[in-house]
Amino acid sequence: MDNSSTGMTRRALLGAFAATSVAAAPTFSKAAGFLRGGGDIRRIAMYSGRTGESIDTIYWIEGKYIKEALKEVNHFMRDWRLDKSIGMDTRTVDIMAAAHSLMDVGEPYMLLSGYRSPQTNAMLRSRSRGVAKNSLHMKGQAADLRMKSRSVSQMFRAAKACSAGGVGKYSGSNFVHMDCGVVRSWGS
Repeated sequence: MDNSSTGMTRRALLGAFAATSVAAAPTFSKAAGFLRGGGDIRRIAMYSGRTGESIDTIYWIEGKYIKEALKEVNHFMRDWRLDKSIGMDTRTVDIMAAAHSLMDVGEPYMLLSGYRSPQTNAMLRSRSRGVAKNSLHMKGQAADLRMKSRSVSQMFRAAKACSAGGVGKYSGSNFVHMDCGVVRSWGS
């Protein structure tokens, strides 16, 4: 993005937001604000190494979510182990899209985990200390994501700059957790 009339680049804009996000009160409206700068559409692109599926869809146009596109997102982000889906919280999708936009990259996210059924969450919890008992994944409010062209730290910083939910950095496992819960961050 290069706005010739203002001479502002996407990188300068990200730097400005990163500098001001510390002082500003954290609200969900920031994630939507980042997206507004991209015009009147919101797009999400992801692929799954587990199912081999991919999605690249515009899910919001001129202030309205597109029902059919959200159904596709819900199906794509399903618990693939049990083939169960839930209505994903659009705030999480918005945070994902806003962070993606801030990274100025064409590569889609690799989705590691979206919705998790209580059964899947319990199974994963029995195998790892890092899985929360009351995970927001079970409410359709979280996603674990990875990218080849961006580091975990870059993804973490972009999501954190949105000041719109929880952001976890899992460097050892090479993914970032994004959710629409309380604004907080963790990880190394």
